Amino acid sequence: MKILITGGMGFIGSALVRHLIANSEVEIINFDKMTYAANPASLLGAEASPRHTLIQADITDAAAVKKAFDEHQPDAVMHLAAESHVDRSIDAPDDFIQTNLVGTFRMLQGALDYWNELSEDKQQNFRFLHISTDEVFGSLGDTGLFSETTSYSPNSPYSASKAGSDHLVRAWHETYGLPVLITNCSNNYGPCQFPEKLIPLMILKALAGEPLPVYGEGINVRDWLYVDDHARALETVLLNGKVGETYAVGGNCERRNIDVVKTLCSIMDELRPNNAPHENLITYVTDRPGHDLRYAIDASKIKAELGWEPSETFETGLRKTVDWYLNNEDWWRAILDGSYQLDRLGTNA
Repeated sequence: MKILITGGMGFIGSALVRHLIANSEVEIINFDKMTYAANPASLLGAEASPRHTLIQADITDAAAVKKAFDEHQPDAVMHLAAESHVDRSIDAPDDFIQTNLVGTFRMLQGALDYWNELSEDKQQNFRFLHISTDEVFGSLGDTGLFSETTSYSPNSPYSASKAGSDHLVRAWHETYGLPVLITNCSNNYGPCQFPEKLIPLMILKALAGEPLPVYGEGINVRDWLYVDDHARALETVLLNGKVGETYAVGGNCERRNIDVVKTLCSIMDELRPNNAPHENLITYVTDRPGHDLRYAIDASKIKAELGWEPSETFETGLRKTVDWYLNNEDWWRAILDGSYQLDRLGTNA
């Protein structure tokens, strides 16, 4: 089997590539623009596999997309390429519209043109898996869970662009018959995540003895999904999911942001006690615009129909994540030596 993976140098994409190279015999065509969040080092050696091919190109480039399909003849597409950081979408929404909407349109058109030329049996086996987010559903109150039937209500430029891309994927299935699948996942965390995101940001700031900025009162709630569990879920959906269906993927790990940070501080107290107690570093800062109060996923469908469930608890996954960052300074130091210096984004200033 040959899979075209877009965004395979990003956080979730690289975890997926590592998983597939290690646990299957598939060939991977890794189609990535190599933006700030892409990092070849995140493949952790998988890039050396003869079953891995990198194409450095932009998904908004129709000619490059067509060339990838024509030259590599994939059996499936796993579409992860996206601008994904909410704070950056507040500062610069243009990139999000181009990549997440226009780029998804180009991928769908490229896939459709390619699919239409396949033999009947190859058409039946082809899949286009679009990886999305629970943020398209907006914000929950104190109770309730997002599911595959939740109405869309995005509140940030990022989530609006992802909601639009989900709708495009469904339309290309309903209108043109393209065999698609969609997943909407909760917040991912784990090794190789760009340090603008909450957990790696807090790890590196705690390590440096710097203030740990928590938005508002820290009461915003997220469901946390360990990235390797997510990679397994994506493989499961691709191989066994029903065409035209959506699958919500969550970690069954709801936590308030402040509790995430405090748990992380406790682990840091144990592993790197020089700045302990790290909770003293917590600093409350002005909340970001449009900050959704609570996300939570009902992942019962993917468990019941496809047999997937997360293997990591939040506590085990977070400890693995902290350990990884502490033991892989070369990986994150190369990022901090570049353009990103753990500064805050998305202040709408």
